[in-house]
Amino acid sequence: QVQLVESGGGLVQTGGSLRLSCAASGSTFAGFYMDWFRQASGKEREFVARIHWNSGITNYADSVKGRFTISRDNGKSTIYLQMNTLKLEDTAQYYCHAILMGVREYWGQGTQVTVSS
Repeated sequence: QVQLVESGGGLVQTGGSLRLSCAASGSTFAGFYMDWFRQASGKEREFVARIHWNSGITNYADSVKGRFTISRDNGKSTIYLQMNTLKLEDTAQYYCHAILMGVREYWGQGTQVTVSS
């Protein structure tokens, strides 16, 4: 049974930092794209960042470029999202997502990030 378990969310002031983790288990994730999405209250879920499990190639939403960094530890089957210079508009539920294109995908339950002024 595949599980993606997020952790690391919390309350932080504007300009602060948080690191989210996504522990992946129950499958080999070779070939998967591992993503972070977020959903703010009353808004649609949006893409934040992506990393390819094998190559480590990354890409980011324009809104987080230069502030967020996605990384992976293949040995621990864990994906990280380092979030710096947090803004009020970064407040959202953050979700881990794993997708093997055209084959299968999985979602975690999410972790809440709240940025306060």
